[in-house]
Amino acid sequence: MTTEIDTILERRRLRRRLSTWRALAIAALVLAFFVFGAAGDQMSEMFGSNQIARVAIEGTIVESRPQLEMLKRIGKSDSVKGVIIYVNSPGGTTTGGESLYEGIRELAAKKPVVAQFGTVAASAGYMVGIAADHIVSRANTVTGSVGVLIQWPEVSQMLDKIGVKMNAIKSGDLKAVPNPFEPLDPQAQQVTKSMIDEGFHWFLGLVEKRRKIKPADVPGLTQGRVFLGEEALQLKLVDAIGGEDKAVEWLEEAHNVEKNLKVVDWEPQTEASFGLLSSLGALVKGLFGQIPLGELVMRDSHIATLGLDGLVSVWHPSEN
Repeated sequence: MTTEIDTILERRRLRRRLSTWRALAIAALVLAFFVFGAAGDQMSEMFGSNQIARVAIEGTIVESRPQLEMLKRIGKSDSVKGVIIYVNSPGGTTTGGESLYEGIRELAAKKPVVAQFGTVAASAGYMVGIAADHIVSRANTVTGSVGVLIQWPEVSQMLDKIGVKMNAIKSGDLKAVPNPFEPLDPQAQQVTKSMIDEGFHWFLGLVEKRRKIKPADVPGLTQGRVFLGEEALQLKLVDAIGGEDKAVEWLEEAHNVEKNLKVVDWEPQTEASFGLLSSLGALVKGLFGQIPLGELVMRDSHIATLGLDGLVSVWHPSEN
């Protein structure tokens, strides 16, 4: 009897162990599925598959360390034979555009890089585009808007009406100007305008250097106007009209990139890039097209530019 009881107990222990290992195996498979789903086709780079890397620059442009590190990883990858920079952005901070411009130029020293413009590639978005060695634009892409601005609300008259006064003790007259709580005096206006002019001439210098044109010879360019793709092509602001297939064609013809290579999306890595919750979020976004609130806000240039510090290179249609 004792032997039979021991046998039954041992079988139960074996069943529990087997169930535990089965559960762990299933959990590992599920985790692997979500990790690979979140990483996307970029995982193919780990296994040596030749590819064309696609980098999307969308929404409001700000300086992003993970984004710059991603560009460096692409430059070091032996599997990446060419790069498409997809730009669909009205711009953003001038320093954000500058950092991306420099990062793409460093990448272009190692890989052939082509830019493909979407709905809009204006201001800092255009700055990013001219970092590529070839620009493909849609016929109706809104592009250009070369320039720099700084905006702030002035609420001093409103405060007077409601009986509120802002006091400040400053180390100098030009400290914390422009200031939304006081009218802009001539000295502060002159200093602010000088800063804008310096950033503007730097931007124009990039356009002249990269596009081999004289900005003053392009009607409206120095006034900050925008152009549709067809006119931009005539004025040499872009190189071709088309979509991604046209960009791939340039890589194949101009740089002998192997035909029919897969175009693989690369995304910046964060600390939680390979976490289960991050993977679940990526899966939900992919399946249902959900966009995080923060990203949704930053895609609206009217809202996003309110939170941008420093000089801004951004375009949006006037509502006047």
